[in-house]
Amino acid sequence: MKEQTLLGGFAIKQFQQDLIGWFEKEQRDLPWRKDNDPYKVWVSEVMLQQTKVDTVIPYFQKFIEQFPTLEALAEADEEEVMKAWEGLGYYSRVRNLHAAVKEVKEQYGGKIPANREQFAKLKGVGPYTTGAVLSIAYGIPEPAVDGNVMRVLSRIFLVWEDIAKTGTRKLFEAIVRQIISRENPSYFNQALMELGALICTPRNPACLLCPVQAHCRAFAEGVQTELPVKTKKTNVKQVPIIAAVLKDENGKVLIHKRGSEGLLANLWEFPNCEAADGQASPEERLEAFLKEQYGVQAQLGQPFLALEHAFSHLIWDITVYDGKIAGKFTETEQLKLVGEKEIESYAFPVSHQRVWEEYKQKTGGLFHPF
Repeated sequence: MKEQTLLGGFAIKQFQQDLIGWFEKEQRDLPWRKDNDPYKVWVSEVMLQQTKVDTVIPYFQKFIEQFPTLEALAEADEEEVMKAWEGLGYYSRVRNLHAAVKEVKEQYGGKIPANREQFAKLKGVGPYTTGAVLSIAYGIPEPAVDGNVMRVLSRIFLVWEDIAKTGTRKLFEAIVRQIISRENPSYFNQALMELGALICTPRNPACLLCPVQAHCRAFAEGVQTELPVKTKKTNVKQVPIIAAVLKDENGKVLIHKRGSEGLLANLWEFPNCEAADGQASPEERLEAFLKEQYGVQAQLGQPFLALEHAFSHLIWDITVYDGKIAGKFTETEQLKLVGEKEIESYAFPVSHQRVWEEYKQKTGGLFHPF
């Protein structure tokens, strides 16, 4: 097997000692490391996917304060949970977490299973989360291989395979199964993650400070900055969006809830649509969309904001208008008129939070009826 070939001549015990010894002295003081509560470990690992530690810390503290136990989160209203996550992005993470803790409450009496097969079957739980939670919270020697860990291992073992490929991740998982500390799998996995975050960074790794430099084959060959190998993403699609902050005669603003599937599912937004090519102006296009989709007769003013919002696979170029609602329309569960205080209780994506902040500045922070 490939991992056996790579492990030939590798000093596993010494590597474990060097790595864990460093972590014991140098680990960061992070709030989810205060205890080994499986629920808190799980929440932190979900938050840390695709989000930096410094960003996560205040969100984690606020989230745990609001939902201190698994039962509290399982019983919470979805709107409340989404609001607590507002601004962290990648909202499918929290929707899956919310669904999964409900599964734990119903199927396992509120106790997060320490069994790999059971935990891995929960909604939204992948191999990395499984390994991280089981090793850190329960001391089970499971690999937890994320991008940080793949970068570290690709350098240590001089692996030139593309880390964007599933097979390469499986190779690293197989390596970790061989080299993980059976005595302290929690510190071993956390140390690999910490090493990638603090020392073995994507650019300019601090090799002279590395506690496992003596084990690193890439450093020995002077190719550490060439690894890992990762294919570049295809060009990101740019999508022009036109949006509006629309006010009725009482000074209330129209908001819309996105569908339960797809991008930014179940979040609230200001009405918007793609700016289609054609003869119509953006204002005409948006007014027609509002009439056809929502039965809302709108009179748009001037654009007051242009912003760009990037996702991993596309960029929204958003132009935002202010406007008035003329006449009556039917409110629904997905289409509401809300007041200034009320709007703060709804969860919006970051781009629409920015729209709202700009609108408040434009109007002096006040709602004015026509």
